[in-house]
Amino acid sequence: MPARITGELDGAVAAVTEFWGDDWRRQITIVTTGTDEEFRALAGGKEEFAAATTVDRIVFAPGAAAMGPGALRIVLRHELFHYASRDVTAADAPWCLTEGVADYVSRPRTPRPAPADMAVLPGNADFQVTGPALSLAYDRAWWFARFVGAQFGDPVLRRLYLAACGVGHPDLDTALVTTLGLDHDALTGAWRQWLAVRG
Repeated sequence: MPARITGELDGAVAAVTEFWGDDWRRQITIVTTGTDEEFRALAGGKEEFAAATTVDRIVFAPGAAAMGPGALRIVLRHELFHYASRDVTAADAPWCLTEGVADYVSRPRTPRPAPADMAVLPGNADFQVTGPALSLAYDRAWWFARFVGAQFGDPVLRRLYLAACGVGHPDLDTALVTTLGLDHDALTGAWRQWLAVRG
């Protein structure tokens, strides 16, 4: 497992840096755990998660050893984005952006169209469930980040992250209007239209 992670690390650093920029710490410890108890102790990780990020490390759950190359690549890039952005991310940041942007950096782009019910911004509580409902929350957050990136550009998505997730951030609706110039209803309508277009 450590050798597989090492083999993916340069690509993960490049993917995160391409979106986030160079201003993040490169010193990081990556830990692989042998038991769920060890995973919870080192990172507070839940059994549903393949990895978790703390202030100074990425910790992989024991089940991560069974992941294929594509899944491992996604998880490493996702967690590395959390690590890179942690210094400027408030503890009460909206998870629809912290998780959605991490997935935006890490997941390959599947083609549209996509179901219209993806155009719902999940709240933080939607990420504290299990099973299909948790997967749906991640998917909705990812599709939102994809929409913003496609329609407004990656620099604007990064600015939205900083505006909505930074220390002392306003409520999410205010950050959306300030950064994107659209209120919640107008943004949802534009998002639904974008999801419906093949591309």
